[in-house]
Amino acid sequence: MTITHQVHDSFKLFAGKLDSAGHVGDLAKQVSAWAASAKVAAKSIGIEFVEHSKQVIMSIGYRSDEPAYGITIASTKIGKIDKLDAAELTRLETALGNAADNQDNVICHELYVTDANELYMVTMSHA
Repeated sequence: MTITHQVHDSFKLFAGKLDSAGHVGDLAKQVSAWAASAKVAAKSIGIEFVEHSKQVIMSIGYRSDEPAYGITIASTKIGKIDKLDAAELTRLETALGNAADNQDNVICHELYVTDANELYMVTMSHA
């Protein structure tokens, strides 16, 4: 595959609440179901925690001009963020790698931080 297959300019937005543990839960299911029903090739994700509403907004970048494939969206709690110095970033990088090791076929990832300073990684994987 060449990089041109990753280039995209179509996006779909989703919004929802995190579950009681801080994960994307139901929103992840909605995104995966939409990608399957829309018959698109998902290429990227974006996510932002909106503090005043305690919701997240998630974007999916996609292409509709190539064969569709199934995706799964999952979130993993990485840990509490304290100060973002070199040691902290190294610790978080290790935790991100460990979280990705527990998943197959990761296409891309994104991060969000809750209002309790908890860092989560969201992955989009080929199903």
